[in-house]
Amino acid sequence: MNSVAYDLPVLIECKSAGDYTNTNKRQKEEAQKMNQLRGTYGNNLRYILFLCGYFDTPFQGYVASEGIDWVWEHRINDFDILFK
Repeated sequence: MNSVAYDLPVLIECKSAGDYTNTNKRQKEEAQKMNQLRGTYGNNLRYILFLCGYFDTPFQGYVASEGIDWVWEHRINDFDILFK
């Protein structure tokens, strides 16, 4: 997770996946969305995915490379780390 200071807005999107099948095509959608959001709100935008279900390591690595943080449903206290 990033420790960079961010300005508002902070956007949190909930994502759910019942299996690993759809996550590969979703990762590119997340990267495109992040680029569009940065174009609108600037580079200091904070976009966090709240992940529920099956998201594998390649998905996590890909979204991290795009500057997107995530929090797992079973580790909700990680939001505390992101907002300190």
